[in-house]
Amino acid sequence: MKAVLMEEFGGVEVLKVGEIDKPAPKQGEVLIKVVATSINRPDLVQRQGNYPPPPGDSEILGLEVAGTIAELGPGVEGWAVGDRVISLVGGGGYAEYAVAYASHLMPIPETVSFEEAACICESYVTAFLNVFMIGEMSNGQTAILHGGGGGVNTAAIQLCKALTPDSKLIVTAHPSKIDRVKDLGVDLTINYLDNPDFTEIVKEYTGKKGVDLILDHVGAKYLGPNMKSLAYKGKLVIIGVISGIKAELNLALMMVKRQQIIGSVLRSRPVPEKAEIVAEFTRRALPKFADRTIVPIIEKTFTIDEVVDAHRMMEEDRHFGKIVLKIAEG
Repeated sequence: MKAVLMEEFGGVEVLKVGEIDKPAPKQGEVLIKVVATSINRPDLVQRQGNYPPPPGDSEILGLEVAGTIAELGPGVEGWAVGDRVISLVGGGGYAEYAVAYASHLMPIPETVSFEEAACICESYVTAFLNVFMIGEMSNGQTAILHGGGGGVNTAAIQLCKALTPDSKLIVTAHPSKIDRVKDLGVDLTINYLDNPDFTEIVKEYTGKKGVDLILDHVGAKYLGPNMKSLAYKGKLVIIGVISGIKAELNLALMMVKRQQIIGSVLRSRPVPEKAEIVAEFTRRALPKFADRTIVPIIEKTFTIDEVVDAHRMMEEDRHFGKIVLKIAEG
């Protein structure tokens, strides 16, 4: 089968399209004929040699797939060959065929294209897990979502607007993306180049109360401003550390305000735990895609042979929403 391969770690130039044996599904797995996948920032980190797949998962890049079931492994029930599905995968998405656990499958709604479906699993499930299941976001609360314009950020905005329409959203964004972030219905945007310490802006907007939840992928640089911006019993959910891993923390402030700092990753979670997350997402969020309340935002679709250009677009931060990699015709 055709797949994106790497003989070594490094820059975009290490990505090559070649041939490799088609995988076979084992107990509880299915083989998916992949129509589309998407580019996610962890793919870039893995390409550089800093984010290995979980033991037993494919070394091929790609954390999500959209396609049709080509083969059922032993013990799989409730699915049939030909079903249109999406799934999280531990690796292997950049290929014509990928293996996925049956418990991680979701049906693609009839109203959703393969390209749109390829955007759902990694970004929207990540956002749903961290904002709603861990962060327990509810109607009427206020949240800061860092990194306006990225896949997880735009997903979180759309999910909040659909599931908690009375919530207030503050989003930090690059000035080139602020207008598009505003168009998603965000209540307050902050130019993070001009305001690396956003504490006073948040304090003024919330009447000194602070926010209930912060979703952060920046890490060390934002720890201080984040904690100062959190309300009493507020939660900081950290899903990335692009600015570094070490920072000072005022433990007394955290104790007095009974704040929580929660670290979270999706890829390395146990299979049953991922299945529970997928089931909850299917129940609460997937209907919003079916009725087009949520429509994935696609910056551009590349073919598998254009994978280098797709990675370069993400590396240079020239996208808003998702970058899709088309593997085959659906």
